[in-house]
Amino acid sequence: MQGLPEDPNLQTAYHVGVENRVVVVTGAGNGLGRAYALHLAARGARIVVNNRRRPSDAPGDSSAERTVREIRLAGGEAVANFADVRLETSGPQLVAQALDTWGRLDALINNAGVGQHSAFHKISVDEFREIFDLNFYGSLYVTHAAYRHMRERGYGRIVVSASSAGLHGLHGLSAYSASKAALIGLMRAIAQEGAPRGVLCNAICPYATTNMTAAHTPADRSKLMAAELVAPMVTYMVSEQTRLNGRIIVGGKAAFRRAAMVEGEGLGYGSADELTPGSIDRDLDRIMAIDRGCEYPDALQAFEHFFQLYQGVN
Repeated sequence: MQGLPEDPNLQTAYHVGVENRVVVVTGAGNGLGRAYALHLAARGARIVVNNRRRPSDAPGDSSAERTVREIRLAGGEAVANFADVRLETSGPQLVAQALDTWGRLDALINNAGVGQHSAFHKISVDEFREIFDLNFYGSLYVTHAAYRHMRERGYGRIVVSASSAGLHGLHGLSAYSASKAALIGLMRAIAQEGAPRGVLCNAICPYATTNMTAAHTPADRSKLMAAELVAPMVTYMVSEQTRLNGRIIVGGKAAFRRAAMVEGEGLGYGSADELTPGSIDRDLDRIMAIDRGCEYPDALQAFEHFFQLYQGVN
């Protein structure tokens, strides 16, 4: 990636500040969440570092506490939180801790999650639900509490951690893919509802080497996929200056690109006689074409365009 311009006057135009902002980061003991917390703290944000305690954690040495120590040693401000985001009480608890500690809550990064490596016919419904409980409800509970506070205040930034698996699916990741796709739908709705009240919401689909992905990432790629290379985008998403809302950004390897839901141009039939399974088979390539696809601000506008575009059956 190219660096910022050498002229310091030009650099000011590129500066995105998060100084004194209070940010909750879930799953921030390791991996991506830790990278987000450290990147934000280094730029003056104050962080509520959330990660539940593990039975193996030594007293005072949980992953959340280690991240907090690292931030404080570098001169930043942070507090540890051990709420299990799978519990509905976690949201109010995290919001309360931010308010009790610093008197405000500006942003939330939902990073806590769990992976899956089991084919759909081998995973039980209970196992499926466990993955959904953390990946989706673990974000829902915290977001619901934070959003209500942000809406009343008239300002907020929310990021959900989605995945390319939620966009495209992947063999062996049915529960994981479903939970991440659900987060994208939730993000889009919150973005539309929150914008008039100053609350913006976006999704990051990160590519990074973490404890979840390391075993499945070749060594020659792992060193190029550091979690720290995703963090600048997430910092931008929670900054006051962000121009993103309702967007899905794929990021990793110091590169980013936008993902979107689109509908193709399609094909309409003018009479019931024309509309048969055989004609659909004949015209399938036209129906499936996406090269002239459209993106819509919301579901209602997608429906209105669909309704107006096609003549309908006479």
